[in-house]
Amino acid sequence: MPNATPPRLLIPLLILVLLTGCAERPPAPDGERAAGQWAAQAKRLENLDTWVLAGKAGLRMPQESTSANLDWSQHPHYYRLLISGPFGSGRSTLEGREGRFSLTTAEGRFEAETPEALMEQQLGWSLPVSALSDWIRGLPSEASEHQLEHDELGFPLRLRQDGWQIDYRDWILVEEVWLPRRLVMEIDELRVTLVVTDWRPVLDDA
Repeated sequence: MPNATPPRLLIPLLILVLLTGCAERPPAPDGERAAGQWAAQAKRLENLDTWVLAGKAGLRMPQESTSANLDWSQHPHYYRLLISGPFGSGRSTLEGREGRFSLTTAEGRFEAETPEALMEQQLGWSLPVSALSDWIRGLPSEASEHQLEHDELGFPLRLRQDGWQIDYRDWILVEEVWLPRRLVMEIDELRVTLVVTDWRPVLDDA
């Protein structure tokens, strides 16, 4: 009968087996985020300036909670944000082109120096439109200072900028690039939850 392995050797053997298993761990399956992916796609995200997306936005304020549908068309020198539903007062279209901003509602067409002021004046609430084109890609705006925390995989977890806190809650893989699918934005007593239901980025081949 062969000799049994001495007990004092069992622990080193178990450690060796565990370390071997970790070394041979297969890559993350398709559709699951993995470490290093965010850094690898950084350049493509910075160059991404054209997309169409559809989503839903929920607003929570002390006095009320409401929601609306968003359709966003973004181009290098022009964007259009179509807001429909309760807090959009039916249907409103926000447009920006080379520093000029307009909002069209059932009551007419209005202009202001910033999209935030325009929305506040006509709708009574505002989204951080000037920075949102960066935040929606998981990037901080270059216009002001910021603090950015990453998760254990290197993806953005929490961004603080311009008085806002943006928490990235979920991601989606589109055209081999990870993009935010759900983010929660808070400032003072306003909480905005944005969920993208259809991401259509126009990406380069870099």
